[in-house]
Amino acid sequence: MKILFAIQGTGNGHLSRARDVYPELVKYGEVDVLISGIQADVDVPFPVKYKLYGMSFIFGKKGGVDLFQTVKRSKLFQLLKDIKELPVEQYDIVINDFEAVSAWACKRKKIPCVSVSHQCAVLHKDAPRPASGDIMGELVLKYYAPVTAAYGFHFKSFAENIFTPVIRNEIRRRVPVDNGHYTVYLPAYDDATIVKHLSQFPEAKWEVFSKHNKEPFTTGNVMVTKIDNRAFIESMASGTGVLCGAGFEGPAEAMYLGKKILVVPMQTQYEQHCNAAGAEAMGATVIKSLSGKYYDTIRQWLTNGKHIKVDYPDNTADIIAKIMQQHAPSSHIPKIKEAVSVPV
Repeated sequence: MKILFAIQGTGNGHLSRARDVYPELVKYGEVDVLISGIQADVDVPFPVKYKLYGMSFIFGKKGGVDLFQTVKRSKLFQLLKDIKELPVEQYDIVINDFEAVSAWACKRKKIPCVSVSHQCAVLHKDAPRPASGDIMGELVLKYYAPVTAAYGFHFKSFAENIFTPVIRNEIRRRVPVDNGHYTVYLPAYDDATIVKHLSQFPEAKWEVFSKHNKEPFTTGNVMVTKIDNRAFIESMASGTGVLCGAGFEGPAEAMYLGKKILVVPMQTQYEQHCNAAGAEAMGATVIKSLSGKYYDTIRQWLTNGKHIKVDYPDNTADIIAKIMQQHAPSSHIPKIKEAVSVPV
């Protein structure tokens, strides 16, 4: 069986999840990987056949998406060309993690496309929402990568085919400890802004992983270093808490490790505000921006923040088996297991 596994390359969460999804897919056949987007900092330990520019939102340095740079760096004609030329018809099944090129190529050629993503869980009617809605944000989530079937991941499993997060094995193998520091990943803020605000809390030791600086430096109680997967995991697993954007995989991994969590959703990024609502329901603290007006909240979190501990079972193999049984050509499915049971 020929499988196309298409992954969104904006941000790190999709590629982190793919590290565990890919080994399950290869059990069923030959897997070609497609990655589109230009804003990820995580490498993947498997071959990539298609590396496309895609559609990427460019992170700013003041807490949100840089709309000017997003438009400036977009390549619409290249996107349309890639959609037209991607040979999705050559595959027996297309598995899509919020990836636009393959999704629209499938829609154009009337080929089924199966979503395995967090975004389709966010779209579910029972998913957590922020107090104020965002019609445009909902439309972006709905039409960015249209699919014919959806299997989603969220902080809780609240409906059929909505599962708890895929926690990568690199995290599962870690035995969490508490060495007293706080791990920080806020890619929508520049280093100067982060250092300026975190320096106001000298009682805490901050380990900042920067998207904007390749040379490490330390200012007082704030250590800044470039993004490195192993170093980040080590810092998170051995720290007291995590201060991060309101993505999905980062907070989910911090919950799994039993850490205190403070999330800052990116401005003008509706999905992150939905994620923040979900994380808050799990016990995380949420602030709208990294700014002086939230110093009291940050200080309260440092002093009395709740350690969140969840038990996310490793269901990845069963979820992929269920998808294959329901959507792949039956004559192409090897007998991996006699029976598959997927908790909801």
